[in-house]
Amino acid sequence: MRPERTLDLHGRRVQDAHGAVRRFLHDAQGDGIRCVAIVTGKGSAGQEIGVLRRELPHWLNAPELRHLLLGAAHYAAGNPGAVVLLLRRGKGAGR
Repeated sequence: MRPERTLDLHGRRVQDAHGAVRRFLHDAQGDGIRCVAIVTGKGSAGQEIGVLRRELPHWLNAPELRHLLLGAAHYAAGNPGAVVLLLRRGKGAGR
């Protein structure tokens, strides 16, 4: 599946990025979107892994977001700075 919507977190601070991820996923599910991408970036030079890339799995596994997700494909299309997520259908969506 190709992402229908993308959130780019480049240049955001951790707290701002966390809030943006929560809003993005809730809004996407509410709009009936099933596949999204989140771009964290690879991190700054000299860092093995960027802060946002390191934190994203923790945010996605938190109870407030975990129930929205069916699965994740890290390193979307060979891009180590992006994650593709498959969302569950919203309660109001047709089955």
